[in-house]
Amino acid sequence: MSASFLLLQAVSLVGQQATTTPIGTAKVWGKAEGISIIGLVQGPGAAVAPLLVACVFEYTEGDIFNPPALPAALNGMVHLDQALKGQITELRKSGKFEGHYLETLLITPPKGALKAPRLLLIGLGDRHQFNADMMISVGAVALREASHIGVTSFVFASDIKDAGIDSPTALVAGNVTKGIINACRTQRYLQQHHLAPAKPVIKATLLAGPAFFEIAGEGIQAAIASFHPLTPTHE
Repeated sequence: MSASFLLLQAVSLVGQQATTTPIGTAKVWGKAEGISIIGLVQGPGAAVAPLLVACVFEYTEGDIFNPPALPAALNGMVHLDQALKGQITELRKSGKFEGHYLETLLITPPKGALKAPRLLLIGLGDRHQFNADMMISVGAVALREASHIGVTSFVFASDIKDAGIDSPTALVAGNVTKGIINACRTQRYLQQHHLAPAKPVIKATLLAGPAFFEIAGEGIQAAIASFHPLTPTHE
């Protein structure tokens, strides 16, 4: 996803705000249960990681292209779909991937299509039934699938605002973080009891647009603080 896309997002969505966070900004918001939670201002198609996780609702005709979805120039899911030559839409429209809540699909994109060599789609279900609490389970699924795949880090894009859902940014980011840390705690237990491979996930990067980086970070830090003991972050 281009820099111009993210700059347009900053201007169009929060023109009333005085400042936005520069593209490419990354920050370690904290660490718990052995995993660092990082914020990054970047579009999903440009995020570099061994695994990209993106969320989608159940399909309705033209849902990622038509209002209330964000315009194509501002829409990360549209950019992912275009990078894969429309295959995300085709999979959803044909019912091969229906996007039911917590349904998953692992895709290996053509070389060079995305910066990440693998893409995991996680379903969010019916857009009209969405609430932020659901993202705790979504975060847990992301961590567990990353563990199963065998990567030590992943990038997470909720894509909720792309779909036109006016979601509470801090709460969504915080709940994703809670799910990731809860699942990491379970994975650590399994590893300690020789019930899972010893290769842990040690880093999860949550993407945010320039306008939402700081508010997402507040939610992430609050979520990390709810786990004890808390490992301080030294920058």
